[in-house]
Amino acid sequence: MSLPELHFLGATGTVTGSRFLVQHGTQRVLVDCGLYQGLKPLRLRNWDPFPVPPAGIQTLLLTHAHLDHSGYLPRLGREGFSGDIITSSASQSLADILLRDSAAIMEEEAEHARRGGWSKHEKPQPLYTVQDVEALGRRFKTAKWHETVRLDKDASAVFYRAGHILGAASIRLEMGGVSILFSGDIGRKHDPLLPDPETPPDSDYVVMESTYGNRLHDERDPLDELAAWLDKAYRRGGSVLIPAFAVGRVQTLMHQLWKLRQAGRLPPFPIWIDSPMASRVTSLYRDHCDEHRFSDEQCRELFGVAQFTETREESMALQASTRQRLVISASGMATGGRVLFHLANMLGDSRHLILFAGYQAAGTRGADLIAGKTQIKLHGRYHDVLAEIVGMQGQSAHADAAGLTEWLSRMSKPPKRVYLVHGEPEAAQALKRRIAETLGLEVVVPDYRDVAILS
Repeated sequence: MSLPELHFLGATGTVTGSRFLVQHGTQRVLVDCGLYQGLKPLRLRNWDPFPVPPAGIQTLLLTHAHLDHSGYLPRLGREGFSGDIITSSASQSLADILLRDSAAIMEEEAEHARRGGWSKHEKPQPLYTVQDVEALGRRFKTAKWHETVRLDKDASAVFYRAGHILGAASIRLEMGGVSILFSGDIGRKHDPLLPDPETPPDSDYVVMESTYGNRLHDERDPLDELAAWLDKAYRRGGSVLIPAFAVGRVQTLMHQLWKLRQAGRLPPFPIWIDSPMASRVTSLYRDHCDEHRFSDEQCRELFGVAQFTETREESMALQASTRQRLVISASGMATGGRVLFHLANMLGDSRHLILFAGYQAAGTRGADLIAGKTQIKLHGRYHDVLAEIVGMQGQSAHADAAGLTEWLSRMSKPPKRVYLVHGEPEAAQALKRRIAETLGLEVVVPDYRDVAILS
């Protein structure tokens, strides 16, 4: 009898491109299907043929909607995938928004490159289009928490809350008599917006993220740090730009700004959210009140702390404004979107502050700026960096090394093996040592396209 195989098709040696294939006989289930982001060699993988024929994948299980987990789905569909995409209800709603926005940005950037002549291709093409996203819509099916989803006679899946962002899940897949728990991205305990990650169910194997595997979060109140930086920029006459992920990070920042305003600690900046996607995502919090800690009335109050831009004209007017202001704009790693235009306008002025509020993958503009690069390339030309650049501590939506180890320790029965993915090499190796020493478990850090036989 054949044994199930686990193929590591992404998120190895990096925090992006999550793609894990489980195969038993002719049955193939893909868990997550993310975009590669950051370093160019990784981004180029997005254009490579998928490692297995997409038409041969029967089912896709999606842990959550962030693009490093979902962003390759439209391309997979274009290349022949026609199976079901199973995820939580909130993740389905978020994925529709994120994927449409991602496709629109890709189309705009391809057209911008064509007009500007800064692409090496005569007719630059997007990785996928809005039409490709729309074609995916009928493939989505939603799973309820803790209920067994039958995939076929030999496979089933159960979804558990993971924290992190709205609708995020850990997924226990059972196939060929073997159980595998995919952690997805594990959130932090005591998050002000989201419930704590649930206790992981017993499983034979665990595929676990390691984003912050070599770090412990700063235990200081993030409100104090945010207030201090905002006050400093305001006093010197500067504006503030916060690149932020439209899902989760924007809403957490709005909650923090609301708390500072309540306490009289918020400088009198006008606050703008320049991201139509963030506007749509924020409205979803009212549709999914059972997925977070706030009532509809509380959502209206705290999410009213800022004004949203909707049109391109409103965004352009905001970019051109000389008035002091606080702008939150996507994307969080400054890889694309409207935030690039704000950077182009603000980087050359030493009064301004660029405040990063999340993890910055290697090779992204955010990582380059935090590392002290003195010039940054935007839309084909270089800009001097004179503005103050800060990476805020304690703002991550990921559990740190202690939190990840604690989550794993809550399994009542130790797994046979833990595979660490979705982390830079140093983070994964540090977490491997920590788990081995603390919990005595066998831990493996797989390489790209490794295959594990699961007995």
